Amino acid sequence: MAFPIKTCVICSEEFELRPDKPGFANRCPACSAPESAEPTAKDHLDAAARKAESELNEERRRTIRDMLYRKES
Repeated sequence: MAFPIKTCVICSEEFELRPDKPGFANRCPACSAPESAEPTAKDHLDAAARKAESELNEERRRTIRDMLYRKES
């Protein structure tokens, strides 16, 4: 069985669309490679940034809780 021939939307080169090809179905493997090589891990935060983020999330939760459960008088 032959694989379908597609045309890359970036470089207009024809390529075979294989099931194990990384990236987008409308891009050739060469044009898909830079995006698949980017790290997906979240940047590591230092202690001060983690504390600031924690405090911000706590304040968000408190605000949402107050908005949801406050009594209309």
